[in-house]
Amino acid sequence: MLSPDSAAVVRATLPAVGGALDEITARFYGTMFAEQPELLDGLFNRGNQASGGQRRALAGSIAAFAQALLADPDTRPDALLSRIAHKHAALGVTEDQYTIVHKYLFRAIAEVLGEAVTPQVAAAWDEVYWLMAGALIAQEARLYQEAQIDPRHPWRRWTVVERREETPDVVSFLLRPADEGPVPPARAGQYVSVRVRMPDGIHQVRQYSLSGAPGDQLRRVTVRRVASLSGAPEGEVSTQLHRTVGAGDELTLSAPFGDVVLDEADSPLLLVSAGIGCTPMVGMLEHLAATGATRPITVLHADRSPADHALRSDTRRLVGHLPAARAEFWYEQNAAAEPGAHSGLMDLKGLNPSGDTDVYLCGSLPFMRAVRAQLLQSGVPARHIRYEVFGPDLWLAHTEASAQAVRGSWCRRPDQ
Repeated sequence: MLSPDSAAVVRATLPAVGGALDEITARFYGTMFAEQPELLDGLFNRGNQASGGQRRALAGSIAAFAQALLADPDTRPDALLSRIAHKHAALGVTEDQYTIVHKYLFRAIAEVLGEAVTPQVAAAWDEVYWLMAGALIAQEARLYQEAQIDPRHPWRRWTVVERREETPDVVSFLLRPADEGPVPPARAGQYVSVRVRMPDGIHQVRQYSLSGAPGDQLRRVTVRRVASLSGAPEGEVSTQLHRTVGAGDELTLSAPFGDVVLDEADSPLLLVSAGIGCTPMVGMLEHLAATGATRPITVLHADRSPADHALRSDTRRLVGHLPAARAEFWYEQNAAAEPGAHSGLMDLKGLNPSGDTDVYLCGSLPFMRAVRAQLLQSGVPARHIRYEVFGPDLWLAHTEASAQAVRGSWCRRPDQ
């Protein structure tokens, strides 16, 4: 609950703080890593830092949280907090690290805004920070307890039982615990963090969806090699996994986390994906087939070509095992190679989903925005549309709305 005095100060200063958040977060990360470089070893991803994705995600989450508190001081944006908490739990974030972040973040705010940061302004934003941090610490503690994980020791070694080449750029790894202990419980749609030692000795972490049935005694993760495009560097972790890991090797994994999970219901189900976004969808299909689901299921997928469509045969096989399931594919190239496939980009005209359809999306942000807009126009309520983002999350619906509201107060700034 944000106090009335702090709410008044935050409301008055949000345009200034919000307009400078990108500069504040850039300075925050730069100073923190310069003074505590060990945080880059297994906690913060260098690729996300280089692209600016992590900086923008932090700025967006702070703006969204502050805006939500101003809209209703008694409520919190729990969907935003849940998404962040699951990501943090998959990295082993601990309570004491929030104190480290606070130190460098508020130093950056003071350096960027200067004299505008009076003791009253600092106290008000300090309250916002600790409201958000306290809520996340509590959620993460529950997640660790439910997973029976000590956040100081979140990692476990797994043996690669098999390496499968899915496409020229996608490989799957089938894994079992190296200690031969029980496989931790998981829900369809969740992901695990994979921690990899890079050639320079630094550990880097990436999250990968479980692409197999969560109840199996083996785990499967499916990894697309991220190529260098438009000057952006290639994916460090994905490239290392593709180049160096084979059957008999070991990988370091977290317990499964993630809040975009398949609900156990009888309502119609629509799974929509593009590219490597098929991985959580196939994990959901594996679970549905294993549990004998009879609910109506429609699977829609878009890709560059049939040869680039990872787990295509798995999708066909699983749909064939489900009595009320069907699949449609779209390909930009060589669609004739896949019987019944459509040529071009995905088009949902004529789909006409019912209002009680549960929808799951996974793919690039432009793809998901376009599909979501079509679904909303067709009458699917926004609350029935759930999605997964690979990387820092910049696209929660309420975050967009909050960011737009904040941007409205920045519009007179020449740099926005």
